[in-house]
Amino acid sequence: MGGDHGPESTIPASLDRLRENPNLQLILVGNEQILVPLLEQALIDFKGRLSIQHASQCVAMDESPSKALRNKKDSSMRVAINLVRDGQADACVSAGNTGALMATAKFVLKMIPGIDRPAIISSMPSIFGHTHVLDLGANVDSSAESLFQFAVMGAEVVKALENISDPKVGLLNIGEEETKGNEQVKAAAKLLESSDLNYIGYVEGNSLNAGDEKVDLIVCDGFVGNIALKSIEGAAKMITSVLKESFGKNLLTKVAALISYPVLNTIKNRIDPRLHNGASFLGLKGLVIKSHGGADALAFKTAIHLAEVEVEKNVIQKISEQVEHALSRRESA
Repeated sequence: MGGDHGPESTIPASLDRLRENPNLQLILVGNEQILVPLLEQALIDFKGRLSIQHASQCVAMDESPSKALRNKKDSSMRVAINLVRDGQADACVSAGNTGALMATAKFVLKMIPGIDRPAIISSMPSIFGHTHVLDLGANVDSSAESLFQFAVMGAEVVKALENISDPKVGLLNIGEEETKGNEQVKAAAKLLESSDLNYIGYVEGNSLNAGDEKVDLIVCDGFVGNIALKSIEGAAKMITSVLKESFGKNLLTKVAALISYPVLNTIKNRIDPRLHNGASFLGLKGLVIKSHGGADALAFKTAIHLAEVEVEKNVIQKISEQVEHALSRRESA
């Protein structure tokens, strides 16, 4: 029910994924008085694979996390996360209020032992495909220990999603030289250097999109990561706007646009943020995927697919095992 568009996006996305994956089962959580009329035929077509779980409340996009946690115990967000906790669902996907989703998920699902704070991870398009980055906004300030934990969890996600046995991990910094960076980044680097992760050192901001093949996962605190993410999204919108304006100036530029369409379409598909939508909340005992609040049907479908893959790859269990291994290794060192 959340996000900027609600059922207008989530329902078409859900039905598309059901058509594409015959093994998928979906529970749509929300006000059944709204959902049933929109889904009457689909409930027949996908009988046994599509159901509705009623929730009488909805968390507003600008509602405070504490208020949502305290007063919205029957919100679609809370009910969906409860289904994950109770084993009735393998994952929760939501486009709703990020802060409320994180607070509710942390309260209901609890943290994996050994993890202090959750982190948000997603992929960003790059020259060589895409790069995974965390934390993208769960924590405005992170200790060296938290950055180390983010790296451990993120590496397991990259292994599972990209089928990379030993992903290359970089720490986001203002330079690649060892002398650069603040104290928490320098301390995190020492922890990563002594770990059994494939740590390749500091990477700069250009590695997020225009870096080389040396890095698969970039680690940073949520303050830096969220600003970087929003900056990249803003730059992409600006480039798109400038191209549209430039190609639409006169008849000659419109003809040039028509001739250039195959190339422009390839570029669009390469950098389209909708095809990279979906961020995982790492550190929780259950799987929660956050979709962009402004997601359309294609973007929300991408987030559902991400949840499917992480369930199939058993990401939560693998993270738990790797965290236990990393912490025991440090204790015995």
